[in-house]
Amino acid sequence: MRIVVDVMSGDQGPAVAIEGVKLALADDSTITSLHLVGNEVQIKTERQRLGLTDPRVQVLHASEVLTMDDDPREAIRRKRDSSLVRAIGLVREGRADAVISPGNTGALVAGSLRLHRLDGVERPALAARMPSRTGDFVLIDAGASPVCEPLHLAQFAVMGDVYAREILGLARPRVGILSNGSEESKGTDLTREAARLCGQLGLNFIGYVEGFDLFDDAVDVVVTDGFTGNIVLKTAESLGYAIKDLLKAEITASPWRKLGAMLARGAFLKLKQRMDPEVYGGAVLLGLNGIVIKTHGSSRARAIANAIRVAADEIRHDVNRKLGIEIARANQVLTATAAATPAPIPA
Repeated sequence: MRIVVDVMSGDQGPAVAIEGVKLALADDSTITSLHLVGNEVQIKTERQRLGLTDPRVQVLHASEVLTMDDDPREAIRRKRDSSLVRAIGLVREGRADAVISPGNTGALVAGSLRLHRLDGVERPALAARMPSRTGDFVLIDAGASPVCEPLHLAQFAVMGDVYAREILGLARPRVGILSNGSEESKGTDLTREAARLCGQLGLNFIGYVEGFDLFDDAVDVVVTDGFTGNIVLKTAESLGYAIKDLLKAEITASPWRKLGAMLARGAFLKLKQRMDPEVYGGAVLLGLNGIVIKTHGSSRARAIANAIRVAADEIRHDVNRKLGIEIARANQVLTATAAATPAPIPA
Protein backbone atom coordinates (compact mmCIF):
# COMPACT_ATOMS: atom_id res chain seq x y z
CA MET A 1 0.00 0.00 0.00
CA ARG A 2 1.38 3.34 -1.11
CA ILE A 3 -0.08 6.45 0.48
CA VAL A 4 0.62 10.17 -0.07
CA VAL A 5 0.02 12.92 2.48
CA ASP A 6 -0.08 16.61 1.57
CA VAL A 7 1.54 18.00 4.73
CA MET A 8 1.46 21.70 3.86
CA SER A 9 -2.19 22.60 3.14
CA GLY A 10 -3.56 22.37 6.68
CA ASP A 11 -4.03 25.29 9.06
CA GLN A 12 -1.25 24.11 11.37
CA GLY A 13 1.55 23.44 8.88
CA PRO A 14 3.52 20.22 8.45
CA ALA A 15 4.21 19.38 12.12
CA VAL A 16 0.76 17.99 12.92
CA ALA A 17 0.48 16.03 9.67
CA ILE A 18 3.90 14.45 10.15
CA GLU A 19 3.03 13.49 13.72
CA GLY A 20 -0.11 11.80 12.37
CA VAL A 21 1.98 9.94 9.80
CA LYS A 22 4.24 8.68 12.57
CA LEU A 23 1.24 7.35 14.52
CA ALA A 24 -0.22 5.64 11.45
CA LEU A 25 3.02 3.94 10.44
CA ALA A 26 3.50 2.61 13.97
CA ASP A 27 0.03 1.02 13.80
CA ASP A 28 0.14 -0.46 10.28
CA SER A 29 3.04 -2.54 9.02
CA THR A 30 1.27 -3.29 5.72
CA ILE A 31 1.85 0.23 4.40
CA THR A 32 4.78 -0.16 1.99
CA SER A 33 5.53 3.51 1.34
CA LEU A 34 4.31 6.87 2.55
CA HIS A 35 5.18 10.06 0.70
CA LEU A 36 5.30 13.39 2.52
CA VAL A 37 4.71 16.18 0.01
CA GLY A 38 5.66 19.75 0.85
CA ASN A 39 8.56 22.03 1.70
CA GLU A 40 11.55 19.70 2.03
CA VAL A 41 13.38 21.84 4.58
CA GLN A 42 10.38 22.14 6.89
CA ILE A 43 9.62 18.42 6.54
CA LYS A 44 13.21 17.50 7.44
CA THR A 45 13.09 19.76 10.51
CA GLU A 46 9.84 18.27 11.78
CA ARG A 47 10.95 14.69 11.08
CA GLN A 48 14.04 15.22 13.19
CA ARG A 49 12.07 16.88 15.99
CA LEU A 50 9.48 14.08 16.06
CA GLY A 51 11.95 11.27 15.55
CA LEU A 52 10.27 9.97 12.38
CA THR A 53 12.95 7.66 11.00
CA ASP A 54 10.72 4.98 9.43
CA PRO A 55 12.41 3.85 6.18
CA ARG A 56 9.04 3.68 4.42
CA VAL A 57 8.83 7.49 4.44
CA GLN A 58 9.78 9.35 1.26
CA VAL A 59 9.75 13.10 0.67
CA LEU A 60 8.64 14.95 -2.46
CA HIS A 61 9.50 18.63 -2.45
CA ALA A 62 6.80 21.14 -3.41
CA SER A 63 7.66 24.83 -3.44
CA GLU A 64 4.11 26.21 -3.21
CA VAL A 65 1.10 25.94 -0.94
CA LEU A 66 -2.49 26.15 -2.13
CA THR A 67 -4.41 28.11 0.54
CA MET A 68 -8.06 28.19 1.60
CA ASP A 69 -8.37 31.66 0.07
CA ASP A 70 -7.23 30.56 -3.39
CA ASP A 71 -9.79 30.17 -6.15
CA PRO A 72 -9.86 26.37 -6.57
CA ARG A 73 -9.74 25.99 -10.35
CA GLU A 74 -7.45 28.94 -10.94
CA ALA A 75 -5.03 27.83 -8.22
CA ILE A 76 -4.84 24.28 -9.62
CA ARG A 77 -3.62 25.77 -12.92
CA ARG A 78 -1.44 28.49 -11.42
CA LYS A 79 0.17 26.66 -8.50
CA ARG A 80 1.33 23.55 -10.28
CA ASP A 81 4.11 23.01 -7.76
CA SER A 82 1.80 23.18 -4.76
CA SER A 83 1.85 20.29 -2.31
CA LEU A 84 -1.78 19.43 -3.13
CA VAL A 85 -1.23 19.24 -6.90
CA ARG A 86 2.05 17.32 -6.55
CA ALA A 87 0.43 14.84 -4.13
CA ILE A 88 -2.43 14.13 -6.54
CA GLY A 89 0.17 13.78 -9.29
CA LEU A 90 1.79 10.82 -7.54
CA VAL A 91 -1.50 8.90 -7.70
CA ARG A 92 -2.08 9.94 -11.29
CA GLU A 93 1.40 8.69 -12.24
CA GLY A 94 0.73 5.32 -10.61
CA ARG A 95 3.35 5.86 -7.91
CA ALA A 96 0.77 5.82 -5.10
CA ASP A 97 -2.68 4.37 -4.40
CA ALA A 98 -4.20 7.06 -2.16
CA VAL A 99 -3.80 10.74 -1.38
CA ILE A 100 -4.77 12.57 1.82
CA SER A 101 -5.02 16.35 2.07
CA PRO A 102 -6.39 18.86 4.60
CA GLY A 103 -6.47 21.50 1.88
CA ASN A 104 -9.09 23.56 0.08
CA THR A 105 -12.03 21.22 -0.68
CA GLY A 106 -12.86 22.79 -4.02
CA ALA A 107 -9.24 22.62 -5.13
CA LEU A 108 -8.90 19.02 -3.99
CA VAL A 109 -12.02 17.99 -5.92
CA ALA A 110 -10.96 19.95 -9.01
CA GLY A 111 -7.42 18.62 -8.87
CA SER A 112 -8.56 15.06 -8.25
CA LEU A 113 -10.53 15.10 -11.50
CA ARG A 114 -7.13 14.71 -13.14
CA LEU A 115 -7.27 11.11 -11.92
CA HIS A 116 -10.30 10.68 -14.21
CA ARG A 117 -13.60 9.16 -13.18
CA LEU A 118 -14.18 5.43 -12.98
CA ASP A 119 -15.86 4.10 -16.13
CA GLY A 120 -19.53 5.01 -16.11
CA VAL A 121 -19.36 7.43 -13.16
CA GLU A 122 -20.96 10.78 -14.00
CA ARG A 123 -19.85 12.74 -10.93
CA PRO A 124 -17.53 12.05 -7.98
CA ALA A 125 -19.06 12.33 -4.51
CA LEU A 126 -17.71 12.93 -1.02
CA ALA A 127 -18.76 10.21 1.42
CA ALA A 128 -18.66 11.31 5.06
CA ARG A 129 -19.03 8.78 7.88
CA MET A 130 -21.15 10.18 10.72
CA PRO A 131 -22.34 8.90 14.11
CA SER A 132 -25.90 7.80 14.83
CA ARG A 133 -27.39 6.52 18.11
CA THR A 134 -25.55 3.20 18.20
CA GLY A 135 -23.72 3.00 14.87
CA ASP A 136 -22.60 5.12 11.94
CA PHE A 137 -24.11 6.17 8.62
CA VAL A 138 -22.68 7.46 5.35
CA LEU A 139 -23.67 10.89 4.03
CA ILE A 140 -23.14 11.19 0.25
CA ASP A 141 -22.58 13.70 -1.36
CA ALA A 142 -21.05 15.86 1.37
CA GLY A 143 -19.82 18.64 -0.90
CA ALA A 144 -18.19 17.56 -4.16
CA SER A 145 -21.10 18.12 -6.59
CA PRO A 146 -23.40 20.97 -5.50
CA VAL A 147 -25.66 20.80 -8.58
CA CYS A 148 -26.94 17.33 -9.46
CA GLU A 149 -29.28 15.46 -11.76
CA PRO A 150 -31.33 12.38 -10.79
CA LEU A 151 -28.82 9.97 -12.35
CA HIS A 152 -26.06 11.48 -10.23
CA LEU A 153 -27.99 10.82 -7.03
CA ALA A 154 -28.74 7.27 -8.16
CA GLN A 155 -25.04 6.66 -8.70
CA PHE A 156 -24.26 8.23 -5.32
CA ALA A 157 -26.65 5.70 -3.81
CA VAL A 158 -24.76 2.84 -5.47
CA MET A 159 -21.38 4.18 -4.35
CA GLY A 160 -22.62 4.78 -0.82
CA ASP A 161 -24.02 1.25 -0.69
CA VAL A 162 -20.65 -0.25 -1.71
CA TYR A 163 -18.80 1.93 0.80
CA ALA A 164 -21.15 1.02 3.65
CA ARG A 165 -20.81 -2.70 2.87
CA GLU A 166 -17.03 -2.66 2.60
CA ILE A 167 -16.01 -0.11 5.25
CA LEU A 168 -18.91 -0.17 7.73
CA GLY A 169 -19.31 -3.93 7.34
CA LEU A 170 -23.07 -3.80 6.69
CA ALA A 171 -24.43 -6.75 4.71
CA ARG A 172 -27.50 -4.91 3.39
CA PRO A 173 -27.27 -1.14 4.01
CA ARG A 174 -30.51 0.81 4.15
CA VAL A 175 -30.32 3.54 1.50
CA GLY A 176 -32.49 6.65 1.62
CA ILE A 177 -32.75 9.98 -0.17
CA LEU A 178 -32.74 13.07 2.04
CA SER A 179 -35.97 15.03 1.77
CA ASN A 180 -38.26 17.32 3.76
CA GLY A 181 -40.55 14.45 4.70
CA SER A 182 -40.93 10.72 4.28
CA GLU A 183 -44.10 10.83 2.13
CA GLU A 184 -43.69 10.20 -1.61
CA SER A 185 -45.39 13.53 -2.34
CA LYS A 186 -42.58 15.41 -0.60
CA GLY A 187 -39.27 16.49 -2.05
CA THR A 188 -38.45 18.10 -5.37
CA ASP A 189 -38.44 17.02 -9.00
CA LEU A 190 -34.80 16.00 -8.45
CA THR A 191 -35.45 13.80 -5.42
CA ARG A 192 -38.64 12.25 -6.82
CA GLU A 193 -36.95 11.13 -10.05
CA ALA A 194 -33.83 10.01 -8.16
CA ALA A 195 -36.04 7.91 -5.86
CA ARG A 196 -37.68 6.30 -8.89
CA LEU A 197 -34.27 5.38 -10.31
CA CYS A 198 -32.97 4.05 -7.00
CA GLY A 199 -35.99 1.80 -6.72
CA GLN A 200 -34.85 -0.04 -9.87
CA LEU A 201 -31.30 -0.81 -8.75
CA GLY A 202 -31.76 -3.72 -6.35
CA LEU A 203 -30.57 -1.69 -3.38
CA ASN A 204 -32.15 -1.93 0.05
CA PHE A 205 -33.85 1.35 -0.80
CA ILE A 206 -36.17 2.67 1.89
CA GLY A 207 -37.32 5.81 0.07
CA TYR A 208 -37.18 9.28 1.56
CA VAL A 209 -35.54 10.02 4.90
CA GLU A 210 -35.71 13.32 6.75
CA GLY A 211 -33.60 15.13 9.29
CA PHE A 212 -35.16 13.27 12.22
CA ASP A 213 -33.97 9.94 10.79
CA LEU A 214 -30.28 10.71 10.35
CA PHE A 215 -29.14 10.26 13.92
CA ASP A 216 -31.80 7.76 14.97
CA ASP A 217 -30.35 4.54 13.48
CA ALA A 218 -33.03 4.70 10.78
CA VAL A 219 -30.76 4.73 7.69
CA ASP A 220 -27.24 3.65 6.71
CA VAL A 221 -26.64 5.64 3.51
CA VAL A 222 -28.11 9.13 3.16
CA VAL A 223 -28.11 10.37 -0.45
CA THR A 224 -28.29 14.04 -1.38
CA ASP A 225 -26.71 16.68 -3.60
CA GLY A 226 -23.40 18.19 -2.50
CA PHE A 227 -24.91 21.57 -1.63
CA THR A 228 -27.40 20.13 0.85
CA GLY A 229 -24.99 17.48 2.10
CA ASN A 230 -22.28 19.99 2.94
CA ILE A 231 -24.76 22.03 4.96
CA VAL A 232 -25.84 18.90 6.86
CA LEU A 233 -22.23 17.94 7.55
CA LYS A 234 -21.13 21.35 8.82
CA THR A 235 -24.32 21.86 10.83
CA ALA A 236 -23.87 18.50 12.56
CA GLU A 237 -20.23 19.17 13.37
CA SER A 238 -21.03 22.66 14.65
CA LEU A 239 -23.81 21.25 16.85
CA GLY A 240 -21.38 18.69 18.26
CA TYR A 241 -18.93 21.40 19.29
CA ALA A 242 -21.76 23.51 20.73
CA ILE A 243 -23.05 20.60 22.84
CA LYS A 244 -19.53 20.02 24.16
CA ASP A 245 -19.20 23.68 25.20
CA LEU A 246 -22.69 23.76 26.74
CA LEU A 247 -21.97 20.62 28.76
CA LYS A 248 -18.68 22.05 29.98
CA ALA A 249 -20.35 25.30 31.07
CA GLU A 250 -23.15 23.52 32.93
CA ILE A 251 -20.86 20.93 34.55
CA THR A 252 -18.52 23.58 35.96
CA ALA A 253 -21.35 25.81 37.22
CA SER A 254 -21.21 24.42 40.77
CA PRO A 255 -19.07 22.15 42.97
CA TRP A 256 -21.82 19.54 43.13
CA ARG A 257 -22.05 19.35 39.37
CA LYS A 258 -18.29 19.01 39.14
CA LEU A 259 -18.44 16.09 41.56
CA GLY A 260 -21.20 14.45 39.52
CA ALA A 261 -19.17 14.98 36.36
CA MET A 262 -16.19 13.24 37.92
CA LEU A 263 -18.37 10.22 38.69
CA ALA A 264 -19.69 10.22 35.11
CA ARG A 265 -16.31 10.94 33.53
CA GLY A 266 -16.24 7.69 31.57
CA ALA A 267 -19.61 8.39 29.98
CA PHE A 268 -18.59 11.93 29.02
CA LEU A 269 -15.35 10.70 27.45
CA LYS A 270 -17.27 8.10 25.44
CA LEU A 271 -19.73 10.77 24.26
CA LYS A 272 -16.89 13.07 23.25
CA GLN A 273 -15.24 10.27 21.31
CA ARG A 274 -18.45 9.37 19.46
CA MET A 275 -19.06 13.00 18.44
CA ASP A 276 -15.48 13.83 17.46
CA PRO A 277 -15.19 14.07 13.63
CA GLU A 278 -11.46 13.35 13.87
CA VAL A 279 -12.28 9.73 14.76
CA TYR A 280 -13.40 9.24 11.15
CA GLY A 281 -10.33 10.80 9.55
CA GLY A 282 -12.13 12.71 6.83
CA ALA A 283 -14.48 12.45 3.86
CA VAL A 284 -13.66 10.09 0.99
CA LEU A 285 -14.00 11.27 -2.61
CA LEU A 286 -15.56 8.30 -4.42
CA GLY A 287 -15.82 7.62 -8.13
CA LEU A 288 -12.24 8.30 -9.25
CA ASN A 289 -9.29 6.19 -10.41
CA GLY A 290 -7.54 6.55 -7.11
CA ILE A 291 -8.38 7.03 -3.44
CA VAL A 292 -8.75 10.63 -2.26
CA ILE A 293 -9.46 11.63 1.34
CA LYS A 294 -10.24 15.17 2.47
CA THR A 295 -9.46 15.95 6.11
CA HIS A 296 -10.32 19.12 8.00
CA GLY A 297 -8.00 22.07 7.54
CA SER A 298 -7.64 22.15 11.33
CA SER A 299 -6.98 18.41 11.61
CA ARG A 300 -4.78 17.26 14.45
CA ALA A 301 -2.38 14.33 14.35
CA ARG A 302 -5.05 11.78 15.27
CA ALA A 303 -7.26 12.85 12.35
CA ILE A 304 -4.38 12.43 9.89
CA ALA A 305 -3.57 9.02 11.36
CA ASN A 306 -7.21 7.95 11.05
CA ALA A 307 -7.38 9.21 7.46
CA ILE A 308 -4.38 7.03 6.64
CA ARG A 309 -6.15 4.09 8.32
CA VAL A 310 -9.26 4.69 6.19
CA ALA A 311 -7.16 4.87 3.02
CA ALA A 312 -5.49 1.56 3.93
CA ASP A 313 -8.91 -0.01 4.55
CA GLU A 314 -10.13 1.11 1.13
CA ILE A 315 -7.08 -0.40 -0.52
CA ARG A 316 -7.48 -3.69 1.40
CA HIS A 317 -11.15 -3.94 0.45
CA ASP A 318 -10.47 -3.08 -3.21
CA VAL A 319 -13.26 -0.52 -3.00
CA ASN A 320 -12.61 1.18 -6.34
CA ARG A 321 -12.79 -2.07 -8.33
CA LYS A 322 -16.07 -2.98 -6.61
CA LEU A 323 -17.45 0.52 -7.23
CA GLY A 324 -16.70 0.13 -10.92
CA ILE A 325 -18.51 -3.21 -11.09
CA GLU A 326 -21.61 -1.92 -9.31
CA ILE A 327 -21.79 1.33 -11.30
CA ALA A 328 -21.57 -0.64 -14.57
CA ARG A 329 -24.36 -2.94 -13.38
CA ALA A 330 -26.54 0.00 -12.30
CA ASN A 331 -26.03 1.84 -15.60
CA GLN A 332 -26.97 -1.32 -17.50
CA VAL A 333 -30.18 -1.71 -15.48
CA LEU A 334 -31.18 1.93 -15.94
CA THR A 335 -30.44 1.83 -19.68
CA ALA A 336 -32.48 -1.34 -20.13
CA THR A 337 -35.37 0.08 -18.10
CA ALA A 338 -35.38 3.31 -20.08
CA ALA A 339 -35.42 1.39 -23.37
CA ALA A 340 -38.36 -0.71 -22.22
CA THR A 341 -40.42 2.28 -21.07
CA PRO A 342 -42.97 3.32 -23.73
CA ALA A 343 -42.76 6.89 -24.96
CA PRO A 344 -45.55 9.18 -23.73
CA ILE A 345 -48.49 9.60 -26.09
CA PRO A 346 -48.72 13.18 -27.39
CA ALA A 347 -51.74 15.07 -26.14
